[in-house]
Amino acid sequence: MADLHWCTRSTLPNRADETPREPVRSQWASQDTKSRFWATYMQEAAEHDGQILDKYKSDMDIVLIFAGLFSAVTTSFIVNMQQNLALDPTTETNMLLKMLIHTVDNSTFQDQSFNTPPWTGPSSTEIWVQSLIYASLSASLLAALGAMLGKQW
Repeated sequence: MADLHWCTRSTLPNRADETPREPVRSQWASQDTKSRFWATYMQEAAEHDGQILDKYKSDMDIVLIFAGLFSAVTTSFIVNMQQNLALDPTTETNMLLKMLIHTVDNSTFQDQSFNTPPWTGPSSTEIWVQSLIYASLSASLLAALGAMLGKQW
């Protein structure tokens, strides 16, 4: 019965290096069977927890990479669509230049009105799309923040 602890799982080869491990020798090695069991259990649990933590750390690395790429793409769409939310400044500038030319020379634009077309603002579709893009960017950055906090924890 005393040699049972030599046949425990701790003497099996480790999958990573395929070398047999030494049996657990701790302060409880000379005590009863229950103490040796708990020492073996603590070692196996620590190894198992370490494997799980390594898996989760690599998963968080993948989340960080994806969140970074997604945020970059989303930001490029936001920059491109931002100009649709405001009045085009070239329209007003062209109208003012025509008015200046007409003031200097009345014969240049004789039969044209110089009223700027009224701006009605962005369409509701553009507002919805912009809102969804900002929401997706916020969710992506929140996921990256969560992954960073998880890695540092």
